[in-house]
Amino acid sequence: MDLKVKGVSASLRSQTQPFSGRKMPLQQGWTSKSLAIQNAPCLPVVPPLDLGSLVDSDDEDQNIIPEDLPAPTGKYKLKYQQYKTEMKEGYKQYSRRNAEKTKSNLMHQLSPRNEIDDKCVQEKEAITDDLTTLDIKALLQQCYADNPYHAQHSTRKSNAEIEAAEKKKQTVTEQVMIDHLSRIRTHSTFTENMLSHKVQFDGRIISRNGRDACRELVGFFFIHDQSLTIYEYRQFGKNRTNVLPFIQKNIYTHQRGRRKGKRYQLGDFYVGANLTFSSSDHPRLPESIKENTLLILRITNIDRRALDSLSCRSNPIEHEDDITSQEANDRLVFKAIQDELKEQLHKRGVRILTGLRKYFQQLDKEGNGLLDKADFKQALKVFHLEVSEKLFESSWLILNDSGNGKVDYGEFKRAMIGEMNEYRKSFVRKAFMKLDFNKTGSVPIIDIRKCYCAKKHPQVISGHSTEEEIKLYFLETLKDVCSKSDEVSYGEFEDYYEGLSIGIVEDKDFVAILRTPWGI
Repeated sequence: MDLKVKGVSASLRSQTQPFSGRKMPLQQGWTSKSLAIQNAPCLPVVPPLDLGSLVDSDDEDQNIIPEDLPAPTGKYKLKYQQYKTEMKEGYKQYSRRNAEKTKSNLMHQLSPRNEIDDKCVQEKEAITDDLTTLDIKALLQQCYADNPYHAQHSTRKSNAEIEAAEKKKQTVTEQVMIDHLSRIRTHSTFTENMLSHKVQFDGRIISRNGRDACRELVGFFFIHDQSLTIYEYRQFGKNRTNVLPFIQKNIYTHQRGRRKGKRYQLGDFYVGANLTFSSSDHPRLPESIKENTLLILRITNIDRRALDSLSCRSNPIEHEDDITSQEANDRLVFKAIQDELKEQLHKRGVRILTGLRKYFQQLDKEGNGLLDKADFKQALKVFHLEVSEKLFESSWLILNDSGNGKVDYGEFKRAMIGEMNEYRKSFVRKAFMKLDFNKTGSVPIIDIRKCYCAKKHPQVISGHSTEEEIKLYFLETLKDVCSKSDEVSYGEFEDYYEGLSIGIVEDKDFVAILRTPWGI
């Protein structure tokens, strides 16, 4: 073993023997082991180094290079030349790509959305001059539809959601049966069979109060006596749940509309139907709900198997043809208005829907959500929404069924502009409820910033934008719709995605827009 320190050689046999570049053969009868044993007690002594003589010089590096190295062969020279050429070419390509990326980012910041990745503009019209910066930034959220959520992960999520829904259904059903059977002193199998002939449905409250809008309600309609009851399902953490009566079991009637005063029938229960109750008839309702005269509950899901089975057994409803025909005509009027406005809202939905909300709130001096005909006409004019006078008057006659000249502006907006289906709205609720873990009905902007993830945005993947840029665009457009600068209410959050929903045809694309950044 030879040791070499800054040009000073030392060996086991001779400290002055110069380095020869190869090992000396062992003497006869000697082995490596015996040589190591013999020399073990006497370790080689390395001369002390004179640190003062260590100076930087060009000659020092040359002294440690052996002079007897063989000259490089032609094959080695060729490989070295190839390596040198590849390195130069690679550096040129890197410089070119870096320059192109810098130019692309600069152009992207200065140009509208038609300069971004092709995937983000596929199947969309060219950006027109009447779009504002807010519209362009909001439309960036639609790009998530071009990068569908991972199918396998989505399937696992769906299976878990189905399993949780079944568990919730079973828990509520068991509690309902226990509550009603306990009130009957002598119950029998016949009584249990009567209670089992029911239709179960999920519902949500149509309210401007975010906490009430996010309540999870489960209802039951019993065929034998045409009664219904509604329970609230509450979950605390992962394992604790609570099921409490929200609307007591009784026979109820419609409180408004063409069927006002008529009992609820089996045909009144379908996804998208509204159930109306008088708040004064239910003193145990939360105070925030009793502030309004009517409690409006929207059916979001229903047990189709039970509904179809019971529909075949039930007797046909008498004197319903006239009412059904009138309701069909009402729907045609609203559909005609929505068709007129759909094209006007196609790429401006977020700005107009959220702007209308803020405008109506400013006009609502009394704070009860009711406005008159002149207010609604002025709002349509301010936001450049054109509706024919004939259709507007027809819609006003339908909405102003009470005849007091006032209509709730939330109901007016839903009727005139329309709203996303309950399947889409269920994902909006899931996203908001994930953010609103305290169930207050509003979420601080700082929490939204933490939870929003733009890693899978197509522009981030393609390198046109960074995660922080996409996140800032989203937060800027969301803050613009909020009445408070530091928090977002459920209604504002819903209106934002309601505006995005207008320009998206497929449900799966809209779901991808919510699943991808929010991880739901």
